[in-house]
Amino acid sequence: MSSSPIDAPAAPASSLAPRLIAEGLGTFLLVAAAMGTALFASSHFTDPGAQGSVYLAVALAVGLSVLVGVYAFGPISGGHFNPAVTLGAAAAGRIAWRDAGPYIVAQCVGGVVASTVLTLIGTFGPDGWLPRAQDAGFASNGWGALSPGGFGVWAAIIAEVVFTALFLFVILGVTHPTRGTPFAGVAIGLTLTLGVLATLPIDNASLNPARSLATAIYGGIAPLAQLWVFLIFPILGALIAGFTYRALFDQPNPATQA
Repeated sequence: MSSSPIDAPAAPASSLAPRLIAEGLGTFLLVAAAMGTALFASSHFTDPGAQGSVYLAVALAVGLSVLVGVYAFGPISGGHFNPAVTLGAAAAGRIAWRDAGPYIVAQCVGGVVASTVLTLIGTFGPDGWLPRAQDAGFASNGWGALSPGGFGVWAAIIAEVVFTALFLFVILGVTHPTRGTPFAGVAIGLTLTLGVLATLPIDNASLNPARSLATAIYGGIAPLAQLWVFLIFPILGALIAGFTYRALFDQPNPATQA
């Protein structure tokens, strides 16, 4: 199904350059929409200690941006927009390992450009808005004092591994070359929405190292010091899911070999 995101074993016909541009644009869309909603729609993510939240709005922004991104760019690049998804797809045999590095670079560049644009917008905001947003972490991921609910580092590690793995299991299932569905983008977007809703109170919901990097570089020393968790553990969860899915569900069925 050429319209499904995530490369099937037969990779998209596009050369590498258009695929990298598509990945960069898709990641830009994700970070700009999701983090823009978090930063501009409420003071919850910009003022330390502010009351109230826009968790549902942020989760929907993440899910909707991925949903539209995979239909717009999925036929070109596979629609990953996330280094963890790329590495999980490689572990599952859906993309060549040699392409994983360039994909990840393109995703990180797209995310950083998006957060830079958000910062530029913030410089023309109300007096003191940008310093307050940066003092509050600029919607970055974190634990302890940076956790909305005060959760510790192990809570963040477990959440990132488990929910990223679940996300990958859904992706690999709905985009399977023979068992997939043309509604894969909808399933992926809704799954990510649910994952973000569950993890926002824990660590501001990463599940995506490119998203975490993009905001941490403008969030100050504390988010940068904690960034390693959100680079390593979403990738670990994705790799677990990719290798496990391939071992469990992509082996030849002996009943069909007779």
